[in-house]
Amino acid sequence: MTPENTLKGSPLTLAEGWHTPDRGTIGVAFLIITETALFTIFVVAYLVYMGKSLSGPFPKDVLDLPVLATICLLSSSVTIVLAEQALHKGHLGLFKLWWIVTIVLGLEFLGATAYEWHKLIYEDHLTIRTNLFGTTYYSLVGLHASHVIAGMIFLLVVMAVTLAGFPIQTQFRRVRFLSWYWHFVDAVWIVVFTVVYVVGR
Repeated sequence: MTPENTLKGSPLTLAEGWHTPDRGTIGVAFLIITETALFTIFVVAYLVYMGKSLSGPFPKDVLDLPVLATICLLSSSVTIVLAEQALHKGHLGLFKLWWIVTIVLGLEFLGATAYEWHKLIYEDHLTIRTNLFGTTYYSLVGLHASHVIAGMIFLLVVMAVTLAGFPIQTQFRRVRFLSWYWHFVDAVWIVVFTVVYVVGR
């Protein structure tokens, strides 16, 4: 084989061994990276302005530890993995069960957040304009809640089309991406919970 043939063959060999990265995986990865940067800005802002409010109410006066809500949300990361595994193995009935449990746990978290906000606004008179604490609290916790709501919409859509008879097992890749997003939302809550309800109080 001449050097010319070797040079001609090398690119072909490289091309044969090259696999284009999955576009969906790259897209979800960049989405999570972007969202992480966004949450980092809000978390840093909360930490910077923590304790700077000149008037009440203050965190120690109005915030209770959302223990049950946190357990529900973190548990939903486990149930969505169980649903994903069931779908991968072709157990559609088990997938539906764990998917519904995930939805219920997510709704319980959102319900607890709504109850907390109702108490803060109507009983403790804390709004986003009350003081720096109110501004940063509603901005950070509200940002997270909006992401939970977005994830919940997708979870409900998947459940609806599955119950309608759509062969969801053909969309395992997209279900896996949704699972990744849900894990991200749960991981962010650990940070929010620590900053707002532990360090901030």
